[in-house]
Amino acid sequence: MSLKIVVLAKQVPDTRNVGKDAMKADGTINRAALPAIFNPEDLNALEQALRLKDAHPGSTITMLTMGPGRAAEIIREGLYRGADNGYLLTDRAFAGADTLATSYALATAIKKIGDFDIIIGGRQAIDGDTAQVGPQVAEKLGLTQITYTEEILKVENGKITVKRHIDGGIETVEGPLPIVLTVNGSAASCRPRNAKLIMKYKHAKTVTEKQQGDLDYTNLYDRCDYLNLEEWSVSDVNGDVAQCGLSGSPTKVKTIQNIVFQAKESKTLTAADRDIEDLIVELLANHTIG
Repeated sequence: MSLKIVVLAKQVPDTRNVGKDAMKADGTINRAALPAIFNPEDLNALEQALRLKDAHPGSTITMLTMGPGRAAEIIREGLYRGADNGYLLTDRAFAGADTLATSYALATAIKKIGDFDIIIGGRQAIDGDTAQVGPQVAEKLGLTQITYTEEILKVENGKITVKRHIDGGIETVEGPLPIVLTVNGSAASCRPRNAKLIMKYKHAKTVTEKQQGDLDYTNLYDRCDYLNLEEWSVSDVNGDVAQCGLSGSPTKVKTIQNIVFQAKESKTLTAADRDIEDLIVELLANHTIG
């Protein structure tokens, strides 16, 4: 059976390069000050989608991402690896979204896409580490979900079977289509870019990117429709502005602290009962535990 797969992917700041300007005064991430990368676990999810496409001829993969204009790079990265098309949700009204507002926006976009069998994304993004967006999307769409996916074993007779990794072991789980899956970082790494696909899609752009470009490729985009990346605003997906961005986000960051541990603060403990008891007393006293 051929499958229609939607891959949820996010462009995230590279948390290996976080500096003093990483956060804004309102507690949101200053994305302009940080290098942007493809969220690692979303790449694991993309690989699972590509394996399904390989195993089921005629299947298609649609990339869906939300972010500023530069997040269109996520769609191109998907195309370079074997995805078929993609949509960028971009609107000032989406800015500052927490997981609730993000999942709302993604769910409305998926409803607009309409025809799908599997929605798949990474377990969590490295800029939030909440692991909430995938399950919230499933809830908003009224779909079955399987989290912590390690490998998709098979899809047949309207059902999917996956191996999931949980604390303490491995589970094999079966669920009905359509379904939402989230994938662990311990799943198979994503395949590299394909040279032929890079040449095919290197000029793929959104409307905004084409307007900002130095060269006029109008004839190219008229001839090659696959190079025109879709760009959707809140109104395009029939969204409620009140449920998007900061206005739709009940999560508020009050304060941010940059904590740097000094070598002199370290302690060396032995396995002696006395050392362990003293450590527990200290952790209880400062409410680290208990």
